Amino acid sequence: MIAIRNLMLAGFAALMLAFSASVMAAHAGDPMIDAAKDQGLIGEQADGYLGAVTSLDAALKRKMDEINTRRRELYTQVASEQGQSLSTIAQISGKKLVEGESSGRYVYDDTGSWVKIP
Repeated sequence: MIAIRNLMLAGFAALMLAFSASVMAAHAGDPMIDAAKDQGLIGEQADGYLGAVTSLDAALKRKMDEINTRRRELYTQVASEQGQSLSTIAQISGKKLVEGESSGRYVYDDTGSWVKIP
């Protein structure tokens, strides 16, 4: 029984690694998002979504919302396939996105604060 559980967990972990790459690819190379992250305007959040560090202009807010909508769709799909809740999948992805963020960018951690990555 333990071996089956461990095998299932290993499979889920592998899926989540691939899934996290898909989420990162959702905005990878988007010059507007990359520039906004570099300028400290938006950042990754522990909940799996992009968030506004400061007030945003309308075009950047629209782009951030568009990416968050795509992420939610992806999280919903994976949650359904894995029999997990949407929030569980989003939080797992958020943890990976926050951990993988580049130096100098902001992340909203699980303590409820924006933190600049050293």
